Parts: sequence; C-alpha cells; structure tokens
Amino acid sequence: MSKLTKNRKSVADKIEAGKAYTLAEASALVKEITTTKFEASVDIDVRLGVDPRKANQMVRGVVSLPNGTGKVTRVLCLCTPDQEAAAQEAGADYVGLDEYIEKIKGGWTDVDVIITMPSCMGKVGALGRVLGPRGLMPNPKSGTVTMDVAKAVKEVKQGKIDFKVDKSGIIHTSIGKVTFTPEQIYQNAKEFIATVIKLKPAAAKGTYVKSIFLSSTMSMGIKVDPKSVE
Repeated sequence: MSKLTKNRKSVADKIEAGKAYTLAEASALVKEITTTKFEASVDIDVRLGVDPRKANQMVRGVVSLPNGTGKVTRVLCLCTPDQEAAAQEAGADYVGLDEYIEKIKGGWTDVDVIITMPSCMGKVGALGRVLGPRGLMPNPKSGTVTMDVAKAVKEVKQGKIDFKVDKSGIIHTSIGKVTFTPEQIYQNAKEFIATVIKLKPAAAKGTYVKSIFLSSTMSMGIKVDPKSVE
C-alpha cells in the first residue's frame, strides 16, 4: 500500500468516510480539498438508473450555467456571409464557411465548439469523420445547428454546455473552477442537476439519480445526497 502524502492525508481528514454531504456542503468542501498548483476545474458525476443502449433511455441535453464555466471557449461559426457580422459581434473566434471547411479537411480542429446553420449542414456533414470523433459535430439537439447563430454563439460564450450519458450510465462534465465561490459552484451544480432531472426518460424505471459526486481536477470525490438537490 502506497504511503499517503502530507497533502493527501490532510484532504482525507476533511472527508468523512461514507458520508453523503448536502450539495451546499460539498460545494464548499471541494475548494478545501483541492491542492493543485494550477486552476483546477470543478467536475460533477451523476450516475443514472438508465440503460443508454436503449434509444428511449438516452439522456442528452444542454444547460446554461448561471456563473459560466470559468474557461475560455473557442467558437467557430460556419455560416452564410449575411450572418458573419452578427456572429462576430456575438463573440465567435472564427467566422466563415468554405475556407474553414477546407482547413478542417486538412486536419485543423483548434476549437471547442462549432456552430452552424441548417442550410450549411450539407457541407458540414461531409466533415463527420474529422469532427465526430472529437465531439465537434454540430447537432440540432445541442443547439449548435440553428438559424440564430448569433444567439447560439453568445450562449456558448456565457457558459452553455451540452452533455450526454455515457455507456456506463454516467454523466460527467465540468461546471466551473475552484476559484469560484462556494455559492457559485452550488448554483452551477444545482442548475445542472435540475436539468438532468427534467430530462428523465419516461422509459426509465426505479431510482433515476443513483449517485452524485463532486470533485476537482485530481481530487477525491465528495458524495452528494441526491435528496439535498430535489
């Protein structure tokens, strides 16, 4: 058994084994147990009582975090010329169409989110092999294929994220930074969990939210009592 470092021991002493904390308590505690020298992200893991292999039990959605994500999101807007000015004004980092289609075909994917219009999907769809594996393919369900690209760009820049349950029935995502106040972390986490609950599939039986854990980059997980966020 490896020996606990001084930092790890001090962190372990702050978390009571087997205890499920309220979301408010966990939001404050996650800051206390973070020992990284860089600005760590605050992550949330929600285990659901669904079978993602069945289409009618897939959970996928978008949420606008009240306090943003705390990170800079690079946005590419693939749109028609008449929408370029609006997309740029909304904060898109890259705006255009054909020139960026060619760049992506050449292997360029130096962005976090791609937003486009339905009329452009004929060209964007051909990039599936490049964008799909990287999770960059625009999708109407996540709001990244829309007629109002300016609004979509603005929402992403302000903290809108999309998420989906993985094959193990877990949703994992970042909801902020440890430099946030406990109240900001709590507000973001509560909004995220509330959105997940609203998306409960009609076909899901039994307990829907099985467990919730809050953690930061490289930290221990803090068990959250699901009843504290209902």
